Amino acid sequence: MKRMKRSTLLAVLAAALVLVAGAFWLLRGKPAATPEKKPEAAARPSLTVTVAKPENSELSVTLAANGNVAAWQEASIGSESTGLKLAEVRVNVGDVVKKGQVLATFSAESVQADVAQAKASLAEARATAADATGTAARARTLQATGAMSQQQINQYQTAEQTAKARVEAAEAVLAAQQVRGRNTQVLAPDDGVISARTATVGSVVSAGTELFRMVRQGRLEWRAEVTSSELGRIAVGTPAVITSASGATVSGKVRSIAPTVDPQTRNALVYVDIPNVLQNTGLKAGMFARGDFQLGRTSALTVPQASVVPRDGFNYLLLLQPDNRVAQLKVETGRRVGDRVEITTALPGDARVVVQGAGFLNDGDLVRVVETPAAAAKPAAEAAAK
Repeated sequence: MKRMKRSTLLAVLAAALVLVAGAFWLLRGKPAATPEKKPEAAARPSLTVTVAKPENSELSVTLAANGNVAAWQEASIGSESTGLKLAEVRVNVGDVVKKGQVLATFSAESVQADVAQAKASLAEARATAADATGTAARARTLQATGAMSQQQINQYQTAEQTAKARVEAAEAVLAAQQVRGRNTQVLAPDDGVISARTATVGSVVSAGTELFRMVRQGRLEWRAEVTSSELGRIAVGTPAVITSASGATVSGKVRSIAPTVDPQTRNALVYVDIPNVLQNTGLKAGMFARGDFQLGRTSALTVPQASVVPRDGFNYLLLLQPDNRVAQLKVETGRRVGDRVEITTALPGDARVVVQGAGFLNDGDLVRVVETPAAAAKPAAEAAAK
């Protein structure tokens, strides 16, 4: 039995060797495999760019207008005395004054002399009136006795009434001279800022001559010209931002709207209060200024300003495609706030616009996208917050 097992094992091993040798010779006889062709070189990106997604932002709705800056109310301060010499001028242009403050004074010597004379005349009239009153009283006591005629009694009573009238006239003259004395001081009629001065020391002015002009309460106003079609969008209390020629900006509010429209220009005036004229050094009465009425806020689709490419008088966005090529899209732009621009044209929901390098690309260009530092830091910040 052992011999039979050995012979069987040897036969199996011999068969296996024959099979291996046959396979070797078969493989050796096949022609060598041809080497695989290498793929063509991949297309190279033309530019490395950054991309961003459009965002919904809250933007203010404004209405632009132009107009002049003027004083809210300008008071003319003049002289009420005639023939007096101006002795002192206490204020100059730009000075802030309070109501009742002395702005200038006139020489008061002649007025004081007239006041003294009026007082003396009044004293004389009162003495004469007292004597006439006593005489008339004595005459009336003798009326019943018949010792004095009725004609004489009437004369004494008439003299009494005449003397009293002279007293009243003397009092009126004295009051007028005292008013002249008070008018030797020019007083401010209200709080405000002196805007003009014509008063000169030593000059003799007549009544009604203007000496100063004053911006009442230091308030200016912007008289904006608004077209009749846009007038309905503005109401009293609407805030506005006024910008002067120098670039200074001042905030104000609509005080009133003119009830009529100019038939020539079809524009209406809107009066915007500008308080604190001294603090708003960038605006002066007589300036021409532009401004914007703040009408509210609305939601808008915005993109970075660098992604908007102006070409041939139109604006374009370069949208990144799945194959890393860009597609040029003509768009309409709207409001601009900071570095964001409103896009009024509908964009795809998953749109990504090229930001950095957009101006150097054409439709169909292949690009390589890199993450911006802000975009790369955002997922890390979110992960840290979690």
